[in-house]
Amino acid sequence: MSSFSIYLLTLALLLQTNYGASSYLNHVCSGFENFTTNDPYESNLRKLMGNLYYQTPPVGFGLGLVGHYPYQTYGLALCRGGVEATDCRTCVNQASAEIHKRCPYNKGAIIWYDNCLLKYLNTDFLGQIDNQNKFYLLKLRNVSEPTSFNQKTSELLSLLAKEASATPKLYADGELELGESRKLYGLAQCTWDLSSSDCFECLDGIIGELPRCCDGKEGGRVVGGSCNIRYEIYPFVSTA
Repeated sequence: MSSFSIYLLTLALLLQTNYGASSYLNHVCSGFENFTTNDPYESNLRKLMGNLYYQTPPVGFGLGLVGHYPYQTYGLALCRGGVEATDCRTCVNQASAEIHKRCPYNKGAIIWYDNCLLKYLNTDFLGQIDNQNKFYLLKLRNVSEPTSFNQKTSELLSLLAKEASATPKLYADGELELGESRKLYGLAQCTWDLSSSDCFECLDGIIGELPRCCDGKEGGRVVGGSCNIRYEIYPFVSTA
């Protein structure tokens, strides 16, 4: 990833912190083919987005298939654990509208917000770990003792990865004492189409990228198409 991309994603994280929890984070237009206006794929994709809009908010996840070859479209939507159903619905709706603007004729796309992700493709990706779509978000400030802080971060996120992969919702958040009344907060989450073992494999893989991504930083995230992790030195997950 270029230094320019890292700068933009760092800025995105700062803007998200200042302006609300449903901020746009990133997107990728994918798929090897495009469709045209009034193509059957367009109609199927519209139906899929509608299905995900109604299916996702009550439980936090939705997936589906609409149409038949060669116009079929597969998709999923995931809301962050702990997000209220109304905020989940708002995020999925916003993601659907925005990805249509950013990738208007792509047969595949993925978009991430702080509260949700939305993904679709014209080939079956469900149940497979997505190692292609991935990006980093990190804070600009460094911690005073990076070696011990990095160890604590890895310890917390590894524990959360084990916990998340063993729960039905494939999500876990928690905290760890840093000493002197300071805590480290983290979360780990996978899309629900993954098996428990694949979820752990996905999370373990991106935890291994922390030294490259966020070495000694006060906060950071590795965000992918199938799983994501986050840590901060302040509580960022609602307990309501």
